[in-house]
Amino acid sequence: MSRPASDVQACEVHATDADLDDLRARLAVARLPEAETVYRAAPGPRRWDQGVPLADLVDVVNYWRTGYNWRPFEERLNRIGQFRTTIDDLGIHFLHRRSARADATPLILTHGWPDSIARFIDVVDELADPKDADAPAFHVVVPSLPGFGYSDKPVTTGWGTEKTAAAWVELMGRLGYTKFAAHGGDWGGNITTVLGGRFPAHVLGIHTTFAEGPPGLTTDGLTAVEREWAEETRDFWRHRAAYAKQQATRPQTIGYSLVDSPVGLLAWILDKFAEWTDTEDSPFETIPRDRLLDNVTLYWLTRTGASSARMYYESHNSLDPELRVDVPSAISMYPRDVEKCPRPWAQERYRHIVRWRSPHIGGHFPSLEVPEYFVEDLREGLAAVLAAHR
Repeated sequence: MSRPASDVQACEVHATDADLDDLRARLAVARLPEAETVYRAAPGPRRWDQGVPLADLVDVVNYWRTGYNWRPFEERLNRIGQFRTTIDDLGIHFLHRRSARADATPLILTHGWPDSIARFIDVVDELADPKDADAPAFHVVVPSLPGFGYSDKPVTTGWGTEKTAAAWVELMGRLGYTKFAAHGGDWGGNITTVLGGRFPAHVLGIHTTFAEGPPGLTTDGLTAVEREWAEETRDFWRHRAAYAKQQATRPQTIGYSLVDSPVGLLAWILDKFAEWTDTEDSPFETIPRDRLLDNVTLYWLTRTGASSARMYYESHNSLDPELRVDVPSAISMYPRDVEKCPRPWAQERYRHIVRWRSPHIGGHFPSLEVPEYFVEDLREGLAAVLAAHR
């Protein structure tokens, strides 16, 4: 049973000047390696064949040290509304933007790695109070995953996607939302799948940019495009997922670098934003440099490089093969995402797909890359979900 709303406490964040000065001092004395041996002139994705190019990293580090300002992002978080509550002895931080509309639907948005609540910072206001009076409105809740951002760091094992999904149900209940819709991408998509499959009495339906069919499905009967998706996903996990294997097996080891070195943290995260966005060269073609640095700085200030990596240790390849989702589901496979599931495979798990879209633009972080398109896609998907639920 949900605990009373009095267990939810409003909070604000204010990084100390000393912490920000320390960050700039560390950036000023960073030791960098030599340039990559596959140097190529910009633009071009092949420049990143060995990881983040030295010239690109130097530019971002210099800007982070001399031009970037953390305070506007901090003020934005405080303006939206920040809260904390304790669930199963773990402090959970979340944004909560209640809509002014009487017909608004409760909605929980769940981020993944290497992003954070920054993933949704540019869409919360429009979802809660849309400029178009005919657009659906939502009471928006954006929690920080356990070990991420301003949520507490678990001190024992067990905080994987299943336990996190159960915590989200408890969280929404404390806010008075016994029934709600859910959206997520990356780990957030995995958690959203668990929410829909395990808690149909509470979840009105889901919208996700992540879909994972049960294991062992055949490619027989797939279209040429779907076969290409399947092959691209296999290639990703065979050749480009070393970060996931590292964090799933030795998160503590990589964690020392991520917590001690801001340049190491930046490179580890920037590499994924570069590879996973719908761009020809740099992630900054679509994501503002300040927004990406908001995300990285949040990891730095909260010292969550190791604790966030442990989500992989807890949950890598852990989605229950037998889990089925019977609540209405809307699924969008963005073209430059790294893991796209063919619809015939998805239908084996998500058994009530009411809307399926393959957008023409966007990658792994659509709410950051193409926020206006993302909001429209999310609204339409949730509208179909809610109509099917009635």
